[in-house]
Amino acid sequence: MSSIQPNRVTSFRGRVITGIYARGSKSEHKALFIETPDGHRYSLRRKRGPAFGDSGLTQYVGHEVECDGFLVGKTFLAERIEIVD
Repeated sequence: MSSIQPNRVTSFRGRVITGIYARGSKSEHKALFIETPDGHRYSLRRKRGPAFGDSGLTQYVGHEVECDGFLVGKTFLAERIEIVD
């Protein structure tokens, strides 16, 4: 069991980008991330979406977004995503 607790976050802002997750490992794959203005990068998922290949998130790539959801370690589980740029 993981000891990482989910933290509720509102009005979380960043740019949605694509990149490689877990480079060099057996888990390496192309993924979507939200990168914050201060340079932090979090894997982006929808709370009720699939863990991999969520085509519903591709519309946000390259856009600045504002989200509500949960930070769990280095993953952001979005409940709401809105383009703000």
